[in-house]
Amino acid sequence: METLRVELGDRSYEIVIGQGILTSIGERLKPVCAGTRVAVLSNHTVWGLYGASVRKSLTDAGFDPAEVVIPDGEEHKSLLWMEIIFGEFLKQGLDRTCTIVALGGGVVGDMAGYAAASFMRGIRYVQVPTTLLAQVDSSVGGKTGVNLPLGKNMIGAFWQPSLVLADLDTLQTLPERELLCGLSEVIKYGVIWDSEFFGYLKEHKEDILALDPEAMSHIVRRSCEIKAEVVARDEREGGMRAILNFGHTIAHAVETATGYTRFLHGEAVAIGMVHAARLSARMGLMPEPDASRVEEMVRLYGLPHELPRDLETSALMDAMARDKKSVSGEVRFVLPERIGAVKFGVPVEREVLESVLKG
Repeated sequence: METLRVELGDRSYEIVIGQGILTSIGERLKPVCAGTRVAVLSNHTVWGLYGASVRKSLTDAGFDPAEVVIPDGEEHKSLLWMEIIFGEFLKQGLDRTCTIVALGGGVVGDMAGYAAASFMRGIRYVQVPTTLLAQVDSSVGGKTGVNLPLGKNMIGAFWQPSLVLADLDTLQTLPERELLCGLSEVIKYGVIWDSEFFGYLKEHKEDILALDPEAMSHIVRRSCEIKAEVVARDEREGGMRAILNFGHTIAHAVETATGYTRFLHGEAVAIGMVHAARLSARMGLMPEPDASRVEEMVRLYGLPHELPRDLETSALMDAMARDKKSVSGEVRFVLPERIGAVKFGVPVEREVLESVLKG
């Protein structure tokens, strides 16, 4: 087991990374829960795999768990499903002393966090991420929310978890496509912060894809270390936390324009990173060889790197104009200067952006 800490004053919390954590989740929750009532929010796939063992661990530790299970998929990350979740909480008698446990990937974690921020004006929650993407990124940092048809994550709140428990054993049941999506976010950390880590991903590709325990522990730990440091410096994205959005402006536009059903989030991020690197090179901020290295890494891990030919540039431009980082309709980007360093809040001329999107 390894433990990291996100330093946020009285909102600080630990990230525990290791194997076999789910079987001891009940005991691990005791120090952070206000009462014995917990609500586990999960999806059908994850609950089918781990629900019984999580329920047993909670009840053995003296907790009284409520269970709310939702369908899989980004398309269910909506206000409609939030209303259903809140209704279930009330039906099952939850109150302000309850703690929500997010058992699942990024969708479950984001919705559980928003539920915790909103239910009875705010209760505690714990992240138990079961996908690589959630373990390295979405479970840490307190960003919560849901999508609207016109924009990704447009409704939400900053609400920090009380604890993050990342059980590496859950990665063994991940479909390959989900694993690769998580690696997209891992690649991001190398580009924005750590060139040596970027090199590690290239050198240890076979170990990573084989889910070698040492390699997986390293990439989860290093990704969380980077995110924890960034969040500790800028919790609410008033400045440098924006670097964590590298690749996401285009990614969110792709997800919105395709109705959240065509690409998984990490796939869209891969496409977004490649195009952001191309944009940076076009604008003279990043050397062409470094931009090529970003694309090569994405391709090395079998992730998509090109925009679909049937996706209208105008639809992407419209979605980006509504992006949370846009100012008066002007799109602002996180653009790399080299592997390991980026600039944020970079305005981009419409004509330049359109030309990169069109290839």
